[in-house]
Amino acid sequence: MTEPARAQEVRPSLPLGGQRTLITGASSGIGAAIARAYAQAGADVVVAYRGDEDGARAVAKDIEAAGRRAVVVQADVGREADVTALFARAVEALGGLDVVVCNAGVQKDAPFWDMTLAQWSAVLETNLTGQFLCARAAVREFRRRGVPRRSARAGAPPPALGVILSVSSVHDAIPWAGHANYAASKGGVAMLMKTLAQELADQRIRVNILSPGAIRTDINRDAWSEPEKERELLKLIPYGRVGDPADVARAAVWLASDDSDYVTGATLYVDGGMMLYPEFRHGG
Repeated sequence: MTEPARAQEVRPSLPLGGQRTLITGASSGIGAAIARAYAQAGADVVVAYRGDEDGARAVAKDIEAAGRRAVVVQADVGREADVTALFARAVEALGGLDVVVCNAGVQKDAPFWDMTLAQWSAVLETNLTGQFLCARAAVREFRRRGVPRRSARAGAPPPALGVILSVSSVHDAIPWAGHANYAASKGGVAMLMKTLAQELADQRIRVNILSPGAIRTDINRDAWSEPEKERELLKLIPYGRVGDPADVARAAVWLASDDSDYVTGATLYVDGGMMLYPEFRHGG
């Protein structure tokens, strides 16, 4: 995984056949699920992580078992130098990038009156500045590389120059008491990515947002790990179940693929209906 990459088979019959992808926060949870799904869909994957090297290498092992290339890179996405080094390593290893998934995120919760500047800054640095830095690096790489190496499918328009997928949250639209820093970061990400989509559309760079609801990951384990807590959570989910990382990963494959070529500037909520404001379904 640290050696120069060898050319891999391009399999256009797969949704992401031969595409070169980079995913931040890919050592666990939603990021890990997207990385594994991308490999199954035919992509090579740069697995970026901040602290969980063992998790990242386990994900890389699964990618290689699927017959694709995996490159493990440590990076703090809130640091410009780390992001520059991450993208340089990715391009060196894979020869370029076609899809970048900005997924890394953190929570540091507190009542607003008790929230420290350090808690506020840490969340904004990773969740918002990190997405800015990674999206900017992605755009620079897409523009440097120029014409995509893969050709259009028969009868289809030319493929996008590149794809940026931002993993956000339903809290880019739903306020969340006790989580002001997190909600502010996600709201900022939503407008950042929509603005990028507008600015980059004429360069055939697609930018979309994937906003999960309640998903079974470690970051929100307290919300579903006990039966009573899960029952309370399900009151907010009309579809009647808590989501799994694989639910988000399947949507991420579609948004990265040419099947969604005419989609840019969109937010896809993978939330079991949480955005439908279920409190009002019986008349408010």
